[in-house]
Amino acid sequence: MFDIYTIGAEVLRQTAVPVSDFNDQLRSTIEAMFVSMERGHGIGLAAPQIGISQRFFIIKIEGDIGRTFINPELVLTSPELVDYEEGCLSIPGVYAKVNRPGTIKVQAWNEKGRPFNLEADGLLARVIQHELDHLNGVLFTDRLSERVRQRVLEQYEKRMRA
Repeated sequence: MFDIYTIGAEVLRQTAVPVSDFNDQLRSTIEAMFVSMERGHGIGLAAPQIGISQRFFIIKIEGDIGRTFINPELVLTSPELVDYEEGCLSIPGVYAKVNRPGTIKVQAWNEKGRPFNLEADGLLARVIQHELDHLNGVLFTDRLSERVRQRVLEQYEKRMRA
């Protein structure tokens, strides 16, 4: 299991580097990430959130299989934008509506180094985009208006002081 880094950690603001070695250490890290994500009651976890500045993340949405995305790239996004409330294991306890494309197509590699393409909509598309943001040093709060971002960050600070 890993500790999850929270807002303020430098690694969360870095652009992660591509994965080049699809080895046992990577697979072991991914397995431990699933445990850490479940312990935190999350549905997605990116490598920077555990202090590793590499381009991979995992997702496990209720009713779906666990998925691993290594060196992912969005290749298509729908023009239709959808509001949905998001939270983040790196900013625990706060939520806000974020506007994102409703449908996406992503290409990535799995933990065995095999490439795949995936078309996604709904919650799956949302979580993929959220986790991909982490690989680019972007937090969901960066996608909020200044007023809403300030409110959310104040809620987080108040929660951390309590």
